[in-house]
Amino acid sequence: MVFNAWPFFVFLPVVFVLFWTIPQRLRTPLLAAASLWFYSSWDWRFLPLLLFSCVVDWAAGIGIEDAKTTRMRRVWIGVSLVTQLGMLAVFKYLDFGIESAARMLNALGFEVHWETLGIILPVGISFYTFQSLSYTLDVYRGSLRATRSLLRFTAFVAFFPQLVAGPIERASHLLDQFATPRTFDMALAKDGLRQMLWGLFLKTVIADQCAGAVDRAMAHPETTDGWQLLAGTWLFAFQIYGDFAGYSHIAIGCARLFGFELMRNFANPYFASSPVEFWRRWHISLSTWFRDYVYIPLGGNRSGPVRRRVNVFLTFLLSGIWHGAGAQFAVWGAFHGAFVALAPERKPDAGSSRPVLAAIRVLVMFQIVCVGWIFFRARGLGDAVATLHGIGRALAAPDLAGIRAAFLDEPRHVWALFAGIAVVCAIEWAQRAEPHPFRTLARRPTAVRWVIYLATALAVVVLGRMQSVPFIYFQF
Repeated sequence: MVFNAWPFFVFLPVVFVLFWTIPQRLRTPLLAAASLWFYSSWDWRFLPLLLFSCVVDWAAGIGIEDAKTTRMRRVWIGVSLVTQLGMLAVFKYLDFGIESAARMLNALGFEVHWETLGIILPVGISFYTFQSLSYTLDVYRGSLRATRSLLRFTAFVAFFPQLVAGPIERASHLLDQFATPRTFDMALAKDGLRQMLWGLFLKTVIADQCAGAVDRAMAHPETTDGWQLLAGTWLFAFQIYGDFAGYSHIAIGCARLFGFELMRNFANPYFASSPVEFWRRWHISLSTWFRDYVYIPLGGNRSGPVRRRVNVFLTFLLSGIWHGAGAQFAVWGAFHGAFVALAPERKPDAGSSRPVLAAIRVLVMFQIVCVGWIFFRARGLGDAVATLHGIGRALAAPDLAGIRAAFLDEPRHVWALFAGIAVVCAIEWAQRAEPHPFRTLARRPTAVRWVIYLATALAVVVLGRMQSVPFIYFQF
């Protein structure tokens, strides 16, 4: 079941009505059961893995808190780390490791014929293992008390709005919300619906309409014209933004229907004017996770500027590897790690008194991010290099016919996609101080509000590609 599929629009109202009509003591069990059913609708075989993850870290949290010696605390945190990271290693990287090792040995002259195991990646495993692991790490640090309720902990890890692709929540923010009595708040529920509508628009109209043009442009980069590759790269930047930010908006809005607050995951990242600022705005829950549990334990900025840069680079390299088994993801992480490590620290609003200079910085930063997206989108390093080579050739020798073919003659009318993207950028810029662009509609006249609601819903129904394009981050 996915947010942009019709079964979800039956599932959600049923759970919503039940949640607000049953007694308080039954609400957490309901959310836990609904979340497990939601997850099992993908493939029930993965459900025991999710439950195993929950039970291990719930027990580990209690074991860490009750341990009488430092040694036992370390044993329990070791159990958590080995379990969660071990599951990631097996399901995400084992086949890739076998294939890479066989390729390397054959290159060295050893004849091996190892077969991969054909392991299927359980949806959401990268997200729920990191969310669960942050809980045991916080308990180990002493910044969080262990919960004695397995039910509450399971509801926290498996909470269906953000289970599959985040935001990656911290127990200090979300876990106690399951123990808090709730009273229905109409204003909060309405705002949740507005945010869900905006998220659906970003996903089904912007991201999914870009997907076809991106697929065609990136299918054979070694033979595709450079201008078409460039157009595809720019469109992919907005495809992945609309896809992932759209998911996050739907998740956050959905949680608000039940009175829960999730952390903001995107803050207009393409308006960033520096690498540091971009990563404070993009996938915030993952960026802060790596900051708190990787960068700071490595030493953070406590050991001088050289060590700080090394720590930044290693953190981004690990973040790239987290995204997938493939050299292209490691290069993507290293690419951003190098830029963030070497970039001078600058306040986000620096240059705001010079709007032209600020705009140039934003455009330059967007192009840097797009170079990284080439590696992220590529099927391998070979495709990424071919894409960069093709774009480089086109920019070195501009061809009016090639530009026209890429931006005007493409079958899905790329110019129309860019026009739609420009409208979205204008809306988000105008509402950049808000957590989502539709927040201010609550203060508009009723007629204005409903014209916008109906126009957006009509665009989703008419232009949206419901359930036909999977969420990109489901593969991670």
